[in-house]
Amino acid sequence: MATGTEPPATDPRPRSGGVRTGGRAAIAAPHLRTDRWWLAPAATVAGLLAFIAYSTWRAFANADYYAAPYVSPFYSPCLAENCEPMKGGPNWEIFGSWWGISPAIIILIFPLGFRLTCYYYRKAYYRGFWASPPACAVAEPHRTYTGETRFPLILQNVHRYFFYAALLVAGILTYDTVLAFRDETYAWGHMGLGTVVFLVNIALIWAYTISCHSCRHIVGGKLKHFSRHPVRYRMWQWAGRLNARHMQLAWASLVSVALADLYVYLVASGVFDDPRFF
Repeated sequence: MATGTEPPATDPRPRSGGVRTGGRAAIAAPHLRTDRWWLAPAATVAGLLAFIAYSTWRAFANADYYAAPYVSPFYSPCLAENCEPMKGGPNWEIFGSWWGISPAIIILIFPLGFRLTCYYYRKAYYRGFWASPPACAVAEPHRTYTGETRFPLILQNVHRYFFYAALLVAGILTYDTVLAFRDETYAWGHMGLGTVVFLVNIALIWAYTISCHSCRHIVGGKLKHFSRHPVRYRMWQWAGRLNARHMQLAWASLVSVALADLYVYLVASGVFDDPRFF
């Protein structure tokens, strides 16, 4: 008796492998979605390309990244000898005079690695750039599917280790935010518009970092009895609530870190002076 699940002999669909092999539902159309499903992956591609273009320009610029007391998050901590001197700032001259290119290249490896291997960002660029799949209920065009079991995607498993590096970077950016309560002469007790920009940015960065799936597993994973670990259970609940907004926090923190860098660039290049509240 026919069940309707096997394609008929006259099925016009190509049998080239992948999701269009025999055994799938006997539907000739590529998909049955009638909404504008392509808008989400297209917007993802546009947003990520815009950030890639901006961050690449700023990372290689090696200029206008410090305007006392603000330092761009792209250049913090500054680990090369060719960094601009920042009084009380994150100047750690680990790389000597032999390092001739922008010092931002050193530190950006860690937040970039954290975001590149992030579970949400994987979904975003898999769909947006590779159409794997382009959207829910839309078949991907690839003939085969191996997931993250082969090189290079198997390297996505290092995400949990990039999480620890992201914690360190977030801690340093928190220190930079504290330093933002100084004025241009390094006197404490002052607050400018840049301070507000830094406060918003660090709040979003911490929210995104803590909402990470790896963080949720670290604080509450492998526990058989939550009742015996009330502190970890409460932390797991907090991380879980943030995790439900992981996508929104991923985009908000991506925008905020770019805006924080842009603000420092505008002040450092003399486009305008940092407005002071007190």
